[in-house]
Amino acid sequence: MIHSADIREWRNRDVIDPKGRKIGALEGVYVDTTTDAPSMATVRAGLPARHRLVFVPVDEAILGPGYVRVAYSKEQVRKAPSMGTDDVLPMDREEEIFKHYDRPYEPGAERGRRLSRG
Repeated sequence: MIHSADIREWRNRDVIDPKGRKIGALEGVYVDTTTDAPSMATVRAGLPARHRLVFVPVDEAILGPGYVRVAYSKEQVRKAPSMGTDDVLPMDREEEIFKHYDRPYEPGAERGRRLSRG
């Protein structure tokens, strides 16, 4: 299990898929407001001049030396809902992210928001 205290150490690590293919660099971690556990990460992906942040669940992630291995393929993560690198996740897009990964969604404890930047 990944603990919230480890979050500070994750930033800028490579995010890789189960086959070891690099998806991008970890930008931030969002915690579930109902459990305070890390739930989703944003991954900086795309071309250097056109980066975007894509979301990926981290509940099954494995931390290694210099990388975070997620349980989802590079293709699935790259097709996930995204936002600009300077944007803030709108609450009405949270459900879209959960659906992309076939995960159940219920509004959270913090004013209905399920994800909060950790």
